[in-house]
Amino acid sequence: MKEKTTFATFEKLDIRVGIIKKVKSFPKAKKPAYKLWVDFGEKIGIKKSSAQITEKYTKDELEGKKVIAVINFPPLQIAEFKSEVLVLGIYANGGVVLLSPDKDTRLGDKIG
Repeated sequence: MKEKTTFATFEKLDIRVGIIKKVKSFPKAKKPAYKLWVDFGEKIGIKKSSAQITEKYTKDELEGKKVIAVINFPPLQIAEFKSEVLVLGIYANGGVVLLSPDKDTRLGDKIG
């Protein structure tokens, strides 16, 4: 039986603001992707993510970009890389567009 989706379901997600500190190519991924190191501030620290965003972004564009990510999913092993957070984006024409705050925010600020 499918669980009914409620606001309480949404509240279980820990979604935070981070900033991409480092980007590397990820040639071992099945689909084109980057390895990202995202800083969520002093309390959470830097977490890694694999992101299939190569169609819309270069590595240089990504460094220093604020992003929104789910930080409480279990880690996912992708080839030799452990992806610890899910960076959120929108499937758009020609690739994924990352979600990003449009006003000043602090690292680790919680979405809710």
